[in-house]
Amino acid sequence: MHGTLTDLVLPPDGRQSEAALAIRRGALRYVAARGLVGVPELVLGTGRRADIAVLCAKGEVWVIEVKSSIADFRADHKWFEYRAFCDRLFFAVAPDFPLDILPEDTGILVADGFGAALVREAPRHPLVAHQRKALTLRLARCAAGRLMGLMDPEALRGIEL
Repeated sequence: MHGTLTDLVLPPDGRQSEAALAIRRGALRYVAARGLVGVPELVLGTGRRADIAVLCAKGEVWVIEVKSSIADFRADHKWFEYRAFCDRLFFAVAPDFPLDILPEDTGILVADGFGAALVREAPRHPLVAHQRKALTLRLARCAAGRLMGLMDPEALRGIEL
């Protein structure tokens, strides 16, 4: 094998900085430590990509938006659209990020490449049943497709995840 499992599943596409990748790794470790599972770079129904989509054991869905710098946060005007695709919306940021600029109605994780700490819980805004079903199916297809791609990359030709 060359590289890590994440490298095989999501080859670098040049959009994420090293800082953003470290924050994402820490946030995913936070999720896993709580018995949850996360899918990085999940394409939503709008075509936008959630940095991390999390599925809880009871079906609750979180979106974690990674922000690696103040400039990254200020340049992004799409994160508010993610609310329609989750029960809880979080930001994951580096330890030196100024937390006071983040919206008060979102959760905050402070993360680095080794893990994350919950600074503020995200308020719950439950998805309606048909949105939850569609999103859960999208998460499942994406995760299963990535696993299939690891086992046999040729098998996925022509399949849209």
